[in-house]
Amino acid sequence: QLQKDLEEVKELLTNATRKRVRDVLVAEKQKLELEIKNQPLPKPKDVTEEEKSSLGGYTVKINNYGWDQSDKFVKIYISLNGVQKLPAENVQVNFTERSFDLLVKNLNGKNYTMTFNNLLKPISVEGSSRKIKTDMILVMCKKKREEKWDCLTQVEKESKEKEKAAYDTTDPSEGLMNILKKMYAEGDDEMKRTINKAWVESREKQYKGDIPMDI
Repeated sequence: QLQKDLEEVKELLTNATRKRVRDVLVAEKQKLELEIKNQPLPKPKDVTEEEKSSLGGYTVKINNYGWDQSDKFVKIYISLNGVQKLPAENVQVNFTERSFDLLVKNLNGKNYTMTFNNLLKPISVEGSSRKIKTDMILVMCKKKREEKWDCLTQVEKESKEKEKAAYDTTDPSEGLMNILKKMYAEGDDEMKRTINKAWVESREKQYKGDIPMDI
């Protein structure tokens, strides 16, 4: 705006003939030039939250989910607040016969990912899909064969089998020992103190002859 005023004053100055008018215009011209010179540089445009989030943000790995199944589908439910407000293309799921990975882009400035490898049984890539619901994503994995799944992945199955084998022993004391070891490994400090105390007491009773069996 100041620059336009300056140009107009210059134009008037070229046409002015009377000294008094010229003096006024010269003074105004100098004043405008000084104002323009001292004018602060324009601040860089503030980046809006939307622009910031479109530039990226950090990625969060999703670990919490629920699942169930029907004869034809395995359904995985992932809770994400506000996901229904995103453009559909921001929620992507890539399927293979034994895996899928989910990518949610730019939800409140963050990206979210979830990967399932080594699914328990094969799925149909073409028949699988995802649905966006209020605060939730539903991943639909189409079963290749209509059979019940005991768990989602091969790793989960192997883990369950190992756990079952640990407890399924012919010696009851060995099974109890395995349970105690697992509780000790996974327990907090209070749990560990309790197990240690029980262990010491059982050893003392054994030495005194109160109980014949070592537990």
